[in-house]
Amino acid sequence: MARYKVVDRSPRFLPVILDAQLMPGSFEYALDYLIDHEIDLSGLDARYSNDATGAPAYNPAVMLKIVLLAYSRGMVSSRAIERACRENVLFMAISGDSAPQFTTVAKFVRELGPDIAALFTQVLMTCDAQGLIGRHMFAIDGVKLPSNASKHRSGTHAELAHDADRMERAVTAMLEAHQSRDAQSDQGGIDEDDGLDRQRIERLHGEAQRIRNFLLTHTERKSDKGAVRKSNVTDNDSAKMATAKCVIQGYTAVAAVDSQHQVIVAAQAHGSGSEQSTLLPMIRSTDALRTDQTLITADAGYHSEANLRELHDAQIPALIADGLMRRRDERFREQGKYKTLPDPLADKSKTTAELTDTTSAKRFTPKDFIHDAMANTCICPAGKQLYSNGKRCTTNGRMHHKFAGAQRDCVPCPLRQRCLRHPERTLVRQVAFFKKNQASPLQFTERMKQAIDSPQGRALYGQRRATVEPVFGNLRYNKRLDRFTLRGQSKVNTQWHLYCLVHNIEKLAHHGYGT
Repeated sequence: MARYKVVDRSPRFLPVILDAQLMPGSFEYALDYLIDHEIDLSGLDARYSNDATGAPAYNPAVMLKIVLLAYSRGMVSSRAIERACRENVLFMAISGDSAPQFTTVAKFVRELGPDIAALFTQVLMTCDAQGLIGRHMFAIDGVKLPSNASKHRSGTHAELAHDADRMERAVTAMLEAHQSRDAQSDQGGIDEDDGLDRQRIERLHGEAQRIRNFLLTHTERKSDKGAVRKSNVTDNDSAKMATAKCVIQGYTAVAAVDSQHQVIVAAQAHGSGSEQSTLLPMIRSTDALRTDQTLITADAGYHSEANLRELHDAQIPALIADGLMRRRDERFREQGKYKTLPDPLADKSKTTAELTDTTSAKRFTPKDFIHDAMANTCICPAGKQLYSNGKRCTTNGRMHHKFAGAQRDCVPCPLRQRCLRHPERTLVRQVAFFKKNQASPLQFTERMKQAIDSPQGRALYGQRRATVEPVFGNLRYNKRLDRFTLRGQSKVNTQWHLYCLVHNIEKLAHHGYGT
């Protein structure tokens, strides 16, 4: 017969020394030492006026320690933080055995907005004093994260008004059907309950009224260029953004990272899918740390002629990639053959060469079209004449003449596969002929191309990915930052800064801060 070790549950007295739980070199030790010895929390202390009357409040230093330690462990929920303060000895040690309720934790994070910038700056100055900021290169990049907002309650004001009308019509139809059944029941008919849900009527009516109130109190959102942007009823500061996997309703979290030890020197969260407008504000926020020799690097999402002009006028050294940078790089010359792979579910009778061969029929280029500038005509490779739909068109400041085919010619054309990039959804071919010997108005873009295509520029820009991408990997994977749980620009920006604080304090701990 098997024998097992004895399970003894008799009472025991286990001494717990709270200070001994904070081991030197750990994140919690650096966090505790930093807030107690370096950070000025007078701004948070000024919120309280209970020195003569009122109940004692939780120390804001203790609350900040609890929140940052929880974020470092991937805990965002205030209820989970409250439970950890009761059950986790590490949280007991760093909070002095305090057990704030989840409402207190949520209120502290929610109201931290006006002071988060000062806290972030103080931690950054501590990192600089420890020699963790090299100032050789600041890499700027962003990550798009969903927020606590409904994607289905997003649209222009006209679309939202249409949704409200549709809901009100549905409520009216349901009420009329209910009244008709009541009338039939009074006349002796059988009153059968067909599952009319009164809660659904109340929900639709309340949602329609909520949309109406939103339209009355909010103006139409517009981009920097004046285009109408979609509003959102649940969080109007957020925006619809296209990611590599899907479309989300959320914010773009941007960070500027130093290349020496990957310390975050600037952070900002904004509700816009466009990254171009955030480049210059991010650079200005690093003025206190940046020198004249600090190189700024960013990917093609931040590239624009206006941004490059501003950087040139301010004499800020920068390498901002454009959308065609990789096509000009000889190292990526053969990357196209890896994008089109054989479909494992395709017809097995086809050989691998047939499945992967994309160069047998090259697509037509403008050189294959017969253009007569004097006669204002253009003939396609199939022998059909195209229509002129613009003689003085401008793209990126360059003049060109544009032609388009007719549907009666392009739709049944046997050369559609070679003429159109997406023949399944594009009806006609358009072709543009640019005027020769035009001086490019994108002079700053051309200068940036020459700088980034040089061997030194390639080597410097190649350090960007290794500088900033591991930071987002640490926050998203290790710290489990997969979405923002708050609503509003200010609150989401606060939550993003808290995560960036966790990252920087972790850097201090790894370099023995406070030991």
